Amino acid sequence: MRSRRVDYSESTRSALVDSAVELFTKRGYAGTSLDEIAKRARVTKGALYHHFSGKQALFEAAFDEVETLVFDRLAKIMRGPGSPWERALTGLRTFIKSCLDPSYQRIAIHEAPVVMGWERWREAEDHFSFGLIRSSLDDLIAAGEVDQVPVEITSRLLYGALSAAATLIAGASDQKKAGAEVEAVIIQLLDRIRCPRAEDPAGGRAG
Repeated sequence: MRSRRVDYSESTRSALVDSAVELFTKRGYAGTSLDEIAKRARVTKGALYHHFSGKQALFEAAFDEVETLVFDRLAKIMRGPGSPWERALTGLRTFIKSCLDPSYQRIAIHEAPVVMGWERWREAEDHFSFGLIRSSLDDLIAAGEVDQVPVEITSRLLYGALSAAATLIAGASDQKKAGAEVEAVIIQLLDRIRCPRAEDPAGGRAG
């Protein structure tokens, strides 16, 4: 049986993280104070310090929150129905859509490299993203969808391309257009290593 105290502690931490995500999205790291976060979460500053050592620790929790939401969406797609190729394309489109989300943009793309430091940020991004890319490529190879390419190297190159794409989309004046262009280019790159397949009735490649 869970105690009320544990439930209250978890709900307090959740409220603080939700508050941090909202305020960091609107005002950025430098423009947000711990007092504002605590007030928005309707808890005392002492309660905030019970859960987090300071502002950077709370930012990293907010970063984990927005990254986990994206990761869970993508992981669900990778485990879902359809061929590995169809899942890969759906995952790509879902990732691009995530890059248009204000919280993901501000916290994970713009702010995190500065607040967390480049190495810590890359390590965290690697934890969330690289494994999904590698497992998706493994599935594509196993299904005969793409050639027998070096998995580690190819996964790293795709990972780098998608990371660069996220930054490009977030900084574009027309983000939806940039997202559509990124999608088209990544699909063309994937198509280069795709195995020859029977043409569909319309005359194009299957899938």
